[in-house]
Amino acid sequence: MITQQQALKLFEYRDGALFYTQRPSQNTLAGDRAGYVDNNGYRKLSIKNKRYQEHRIIFLMHHGYLPDVIDHIDGNPSNNRIENLREATQQQNCYNSTIHGRNTSGHRGVAWSKVLGKWQAYVNTNKKRKFLGYFEDLELAALVAAEARDLYHGKFARLGA
Repeated sequence: MITQQQALKLFEYRDGALFYTQRPSQNTLAGDRAGYVDNNGYRKLSIKNKRYQEHRIIFLMHHGYLPDVIDHIDGNPSNNRIENLREATQQQNCYNSTIHGRNTSGHRGVAWSKVLGKWQAYVNTNKKRKFLGYFEDLELAALVAAEARDLYHGKFARLGA
C-alpha cells in the first residue's frame, strides 16, 4: 500500500492530474502524465507493480488516507480534481451513479407499469426499493422520484439523469 509521503515524492498534482516528478521507467520521463485510461474511463497507474486509480492517489495526497470508496461528485471518472472527490460508502456511491442503461423512461426512479398503464415512481434506499406511487404524467412521476432522492440520499442525490 502506498503512503501519502511516497505519493507526494513520486507525483506532482496539477489541476486534477498526476505527473511524474522523477523518471519511473526507461520509456517515461519526469514531467509526463502518469497512467492510462481504462475501458471504464478511470485513469490507472502502476507503483511498484501495483495498480492504483489516479483519483485514489490524488485523494491520498491531499487527505493523508485512502477510504474504501471515493465518489466523483459530478459522476465523471475522468474529472479527478480534488474538489470533485469525496469519501463515500458503497451505497452513497451508488446513489450518485448515472442512470441505468436499461432505463426506458429517461428518468431515475421511474418505470412504466404495463399492468396499470401508468408510470410508477420509486427510490432505492438502505438496499430496498421504496414505492412512491403511480402517475399518469411522466414528468410528475420524475419530480416525485427526484424529491425522494433528495430526501433519502441527501448530498449524494443525483437529481438529473
